[in-house]
Amino acid sequence: MKNKRQILVEQAKIVLIILAIMWGLEIFDWMTGGLLDSFGIRPRTSVGLRGVLFAPFLHFGFGHLIANSIPFLVLGFFVMLRGTRNFAIVTLTTVLIGGLGTWLIGNPGNHLGASILIFGYFGYLLFSGLFERSPQAIGLMLVVILLYGSLIWGVFPIWARGISWEGHLSGFIAGGLAARWLTPVLSPPIDDISDQIEIL
Repeated sequence: MKNKRQILVEQAKIVLIILAIMWGLEIFDWMTGGLLDSFGIRPRTSVGLRGVLFAPFLHFGFGHLIANSIPFLVLGFFVMLRGTRNFAIVTLTTVLIGGLGTWLIGNPGNHLGASILIFGYFGYLLFSGLFERSPQAIGLMLVVILLYGSLIWGVFPIWARGISWEGHLSGFIAGGLAARWLTPVLSPPIDDISDQIEIL
């Protein structure tokens, strides 16, 4: 049996490996003169649909990647604390639903970056606290609000040209949906069950 520390180390490694893949892709992109940038989400175009799968792992240069690296690590690890299975489901949900949302509502252009995942994790952690109301979920929600609460402004169309608020919003909604799906359905109180029996 693995102890809690070993599990945490393994979970942290998974998040680090995903970030390392992003860095490896960006290095390759730099070496090839931006070859991978063409795999972004291009809203409402058939070729742009492939970006749904690739865009969250690609970036417009190292500055863009550096800005996303720490929030991805921190929020990704917080999601990992809810379990590796939850992390996988939240990530896949955000990539697919967040990406398709960006494809549907995004401004014309090329949308790239881990911000979709960052806002997906952000949304999941916030809504998990609201839906689940367990001590762990509420605790993580409060820590996330303290550290990254200002991210919420990123889902509104108030940003300068070139910032994909549509990707932020779509990722955030996807994270909220994942939180709803992953929140266990609680049994009704005994009193409620008695009432139902009497009515029947």
